[in-house]
Amino acid sequence: MRATRPLLLCLAWIALSGCHQAPPTSVVGEGAPTAGAAAPVAPSPPLVAAARAQVGVVRAYDPAYFSLTYPGGDVPADSGVCTDVVIRALRMQGLDLQQAIHEDMRDHFALYPRQWGLKAPDRNIDHRRVPNQMRWFQRQGWQRHSGRRPEDFAPSDIVAWKLAGSGLLHIGIVSDRRSADGTPLVLHNIGAGTQEDDILFQHPIIGHYRPPVTPVRG
Repeated sequence: MRATRPLLLCLAWIALSGCHQAPPTSVVGEGAPTAGAAAPVAPSPPLVAAARAQVGVVRAYDPAYFSLTYPGGDVPADSGVCTDVVIRALRMQGLDLQQAIHEDMRDHFALYPRQWGLKAPDRNIDHRRVPNQMRWFQRQGWQRHSGRRPEDFAPSDIVAWKLAGSGLLHIGIVSDRRSADGTPLVLHNIGAGTQEDDILFQHPIIGHYRPPVTPVRG
């Protein structure tokens, strides 16, 4: 059920803390690669395929707070924010970040970012916040060296950025497609629904994570 909007819309910036709308760059529609991009010759990894399946389905960016079912809760299927791309793709691999992050925060709340002023976990929103996803990935041992070379990144890697100019946080999944210069594309939602763009090195990288082939809860 959707939460009452008047107060929540006013608090949207605080609620998602970082995963926020910004102008899209080099947008790729309906899952097609950017002009000049190299398409993969082998089947896409499951996590990449699950993220790409959102292109053309998730067409809007909506940072409003929602009251979700638990576990397995989701916002309306045609909208979401950057974290929802990751949540939905991992859920297709059998990993429910809503439940995993909530349970870890319930048991280790002091180890998670505290900038929202909360005194207890909130299973409706915690998993949709970029800093909380980053902390959970780190706690699972998924963290990788954040290099600046295309070869440092593999399909299905999860990358977080601090957006140049706004300073807001963003997150997405590395694709198995590459731009003309060999840079991996990224599946993400930065304001126009889920897209596959050449943005990997356009903003400072603050987190780089590599899920296991079959993600499992730690």
